[in-house]
Amino acid sequence: MKTKFDTIIKNTTTERNNSTFLLKEKYDSLISEVKRIKTGKKESPRDYWLVQRYDVIEVQGNEKLIRPMKENSDIIFYVHDEELYDILLNIHLSIGHGGRDRMMYELKKKYKNITQSNVKIFLNLCESCVKKQKSEKKGIVTNPMIFSELNSRCQLDLIDYQSQADGEYKFVLVYQDHLTKFCIIKPLKSKRAEEVAYCLIDIFTVFGAPSVLQSDNGREFRNQTIDSLKEMWPELSIIHGKPRHSQSQGSVERANQDIENMIITWMKDNNTTKWSEGLRFIQFMKNKAFHRGIGRSPYEAMFGCSPKVGISSNTPDNILKVLNTDKSLNNKINKDLEKNNCKICKHIFMENEGNTEEELCQLCINKENISNKREEAKKCLERQAKRMKLQSDMSHPPALQGCNVRIKIPDVDRSKCDPQSIIAIVLEKTTDGFYRLGTKYGILKQHYARSQFSLCTEKFITLSDVPDVDICLRKASESQSLGNGQGFFKCTCQQKCTTKRCICLKNNLLCNSKCHPKSSCTNK
Repeated sequence: MKTKFDTIIKNTTTERNNSTFLLKEKYDSLISEVKRIKTGKKESPRDYWLVQRYDVIEVQGNEKLIRPMKENSDIIFYVHDEELYDILLNIHLSIGHGGRDRMMYELKKKYKNITQSNVKIFLNLCESCVKKQKSEKKGIVTNPMIFSELNSRCQLDLIDYQSQADGEYKFVLVYQDHLTKFCIIKPLKSKRAEEVAYCLIDIFTVFGAPSVLQSDNGREFRNQTIDSLKEMWPELSIIHGKPRHSQSQGSVERANQDIENMIITWMKDNNTTKWSEGLRFIQFMKNKAFHRGIGRSPYEAMFGCSPKVGISSNTPDNILKVLNTDKSLNNKINKDLEKNNCKICKHIFMENEGNTEEELCQLCINKENISNKREEAKKCLERQAKRMKLQSDMSHPPALQGCNVRIKIPDVDRSKCDPQSIIAIVLEKTTDGFYRLGTKYGILKQHYARSQFSLCTEKFITLSDVPDVDICLRKASESQSLGNGQGFFKCTCQQKCTTKRCICLKNNLLCNSKCHPKSSCTNK
């Protein structure tokens, strides 16, 4: 680390003014000049400048360059390149691997010419500090999904309302088509797989089963009951997002936020806590609202027209004023109208039911409108994906082979005293945009998206340091741990935690606030 630090410092700061960076030769030369001036006469303007800026003091037999002392002031030393690293290391360790601001606060008490850039270079080389840094903000796009057909991919998720249950209803199921963004919202009494499957059958028998059904890794979705849907629809493919990675469910997760906000406002406007009764209205409001991604409302993308409410949507106002019965309505509409044959489906239609110029019936016109709306929605999604990918590549450049990266370790995979991250190296980038990463303890089995790690500015490991052994992230975390590795325990006991069935009691730990918050406990 010292060798790397000295090399970087000399390459980046040699050309700077000698007041901020001093080589050992220049440092000794300044001491000689200051001593000469103090014992003799000042002969030039530079001599006056040196006296105002520097002074010399002897410390344990060594001469040190200091700032001229004033009354009741502390001694402030100048530092040369050969002692810079040792000073930074001692200060850094004395404050418990503190950050830039804490180090600068301590350094300014004793030293004059150590800058923030010197401290940043040092911190980037400290492996312990790199491991405890926070991960980069999300928003990285790797491979946007674009589909051109309805039901190509649908996403499924649950919203938990157990804390504010509406009678028997405690969850909200959100089902969204990826192309049209059309949502179906249903209340659930539980999140058991049987009830989820029952709702899915209800949806599939209306809109058809999708080619791909995507969900997260919840137990309610990874269940034999859900998989049995394939027996009814063999073409259905069920996939799951990555564990603890909600970004793979980004579209439906964003829809969840809108739905939660709509539920809040609907309950407030209607002065009620019966949110399950408002889901039908919220579903309609959500689907008729403009969606920026597809450039229109989900309702238009699904049905090819805006939502129509009431007879006035299709009938002129002057006709409505004279209507009294169904018979009068039909007589008025059909009066003096000729019959035509649709040139596509050959069905007979009235003039007012279709476009006479193109000789199409209303059903064929609607079909073309739906096709056009979905094609336009696809183009909007393509433009949005291109824009998102461009912004992502500018803010988060791709990781090249051999780059050192920092992977955040989930809390459940490490103990309290372990580092928050692990250092890895990029082995290769796969054809589907994911990365194979290796550590000092082996090659990680899971492939990582660019959003799951941060780039390191310095190299801590090389390709030759990675053993040819497959290893999971939890095992790698245990290998670098000074303790027992995984240290997260949480029980869900309902019987006061008096037996060894309680995972906390079994491991001689007291239950914490995350354990069974609604039941009493003797292990606290």
